[in-house]
Amino acid sequence: MSNRMSIKAEGREFTMERIFDAPRELVFKAFSEAEHLKQWWGPRGWELTACDIDFRPGGVWHYCMKCMDPNQGDFYGMESWGKSVYQEIVPNEKIVYIDYFSDAEGSISEDMPAPESTVVFQEHEGKTKVISISRYDTPEALKTVVDMGMEEGVTQTWDRLAEHLQAVQP
Repeated sequence: MSNRMSIKAEGREFTMERIFDAPRELVFKAFSEAEHLKQWWGPRGWELTACDIDFRPGGVWHYCMKCMDPNQGDFYGMESWGKSVYQEIVPNEKIVYIDYFSDAEGSISEDMPAPESTVVFQEHEGKTKVISISRYDTPEALKTVVDMGMEEGVTQTWDRLAEHLQAVQP
């Protein structure tokens, strides 16, 4: 499963697993520091145009992904705002947060699913295995995001993370 990503959507859970060729501390930083997140978060052709992070339990990460790729047709120029509220942080091991859709002011979108997501970082033969589990309120809520193309989006995002991790290592 070197560069392979496993994705499973069943019941109320969306699970992703992948091994990254980087030390655990670095992979954790990539998920927790704005300087890193700006380099890889979002599908290909999208950039973080806003990235305000207060990385602590009770803290908030408010961000905007904007499509900068004219080849993406109707998506070009589109903005997608998100807001994560951190519940639990264990340095280099685990991040738990509620993941909301929001607007530019940080107001939460009540009609969009908001899963509780747990990201676990495990040592794996000198590399790092990342396991992300997002739990939705209902199977229908999970289906909503899957139908929006979440699998392709997260696959591209984690591909960008792998490329970023290679670029920042000696």
